Order: sequence, then structure tokens, then C-alpha cells
Amino acid sequence: MTKKSAIQVEKVNTQIVNWLKTYAENAKVNGFVIGISGGVDSAVTSTLCAQTGLKVLCVEMPIHQAPSHVTRGRKHIEQLKQRFPNVSNTEADLTGVFETFKKAVPDDSDTATVQLSLANTRARLRMTTLYYFAGIHGLLVAGTGNKVEDFGVGFYTKYGDGGVDLSPIADLMKSEVYLLGRYLKIPESILNASPTDGLFGDDRTDEDQLGASYDELEWAMLENEAGKSAEDYFGREKIVFEIYKRLNTINQHKMLAIPVCFITK
Repeated sequence: MTKKSAIQVEKVNTQIVNWLKTYAENAKVNGFVIGISGGVDSAVTSTLCAQTGLKVLCVEMPIHQAPSHVTRGRKHIEQLKQRFPNVSNTEADLTGVFETFKKAVPDDSDTATVQLSLANTRARLRMTTLYYFAGIHGLLVAGTGNKVEDFGVGFYTKYGDGGVDLSPIADLMKSEVYLLGRYLKIPESILNASPTDGLFGDDRTDEDQLGASYDELEWAMLENEAGKSAEDYFGREKIVFEIYKRLNTINQHKMLAIPVCFITK
């Protein structure tokens, strides 16, 4: 599986930082708020926002979070605060809120659909929290989704981590986010960690959930854009392409504008 050539990280960094600063200034806000997960996407996004010189609030929002995720996120925040005086942080432990929600809803069975709904609830509680902080500090909620997640396979929660004001890295493939992360000196513990959404309270990775790695899905996304079909491939490539097409199809409701019933005049 071949991939496209590498981006020019310095130019991409400059372009995104300028875009962020111009957008915030035009919106007449004070800066940005970002949820920090301990993953590469939030680390890169927060570092890009920090370079604008505007206020950046990094928010930790643990819900039964794995200690390794918490450690990686805190290490990044401390590094970022040392590098940029405009960065501050806070924590909102949502574990109690999540548990209260679980008691309030009628179905507490342990089926796969209930567990998925509860995982999405975690993301939606975090979105609500970020907008709380955005409201009281005059900030924009910066999204952390990359191109494969946001426009390829729709691997995010609708009105959860998909509920943001702007998306700085949504035109970058996951591999490009890693390249930018190395350029930005993101902690190695984050760069070397297996990507995970951390929404299930266990150690399952994104690849476990998706059935393919981000490198494989990038390849499939590019092949699909080139007009290829599953019949063009054999073996693992065929499997990956079919995974991509299935996820891209079932998650279109996340990627398209909300349908509106326009009334005939």
C-alpha cells in the first residue's frame, strides 16, 4: 500500500497558526479551549493554538480514565505551559456526572449497543464541558479530528468530539499529524502510543475498533478518491478497502449537513 508524499511541516504549521489567529480575531474571541486526551491529535492541536499567542485553555476531563492516558496528557500540558505563557489548564472530573447519568437512564443492561451509547455519552459530556469553559472565558472550541476520522470513516461522536467551532487539523491525514507532532516536539510518549479514543474504559485501540490501521485507511481513502473499487484488489488490500467503504457509507450522517425539510412556498 503506497502513500502520498510528505507535507512540508514548517509551511503547514505556519499556515494553520495564521488561520487560527485570523479566525479568532475576526470572531472577536480571546482564544481557544481544547480537550486534552493524551493522544497526538489533541497534543498537536493545542500546540498549534498556543503558537497564536492568544489564550489557550487545556482541559482534562477524565471519566474512569486509564492512568496512562492521564499521565501522557498531563506531561504534554506541563511541557506546553513551559513553552508558552499564554497556556493554562484546568480539570473537570466527569466520572460522577457520568455515573449519575447512567442511573438516570432506564436501560442499564450490558449489551453492545448500550455500551456504545454510553461511550458516546462520555464524548457528549466532554463537549458540553468544553462549551461551558468557552462561554465563561470567551473562547472557541478547537476540534482535534484529522482527515481520516472526520471525512473518511467518520470515527468520532456526533455532537461529542465532533461538536466544535473550528477544525485546525481536519485536512491532515493521521500520518501527517504525526509528522507535524514531531516537528512541534510533542512528547515521545504520545507519539509512540497506540491511538485510542478512551471511551470504553478499557485498553482497546482505534485499530481494534476500526479493523484497520490509520495507514491502511489513508491508503483506502486515497484509492477511493481515485475512483477505485473493491474489485481492483485482493487479500488484505481488498479487506481494508471494504472496511473503509462500509464505514464511509454508514457514517455519512455525520459528515453531511443536517437534512432540512424545506417547505414549498
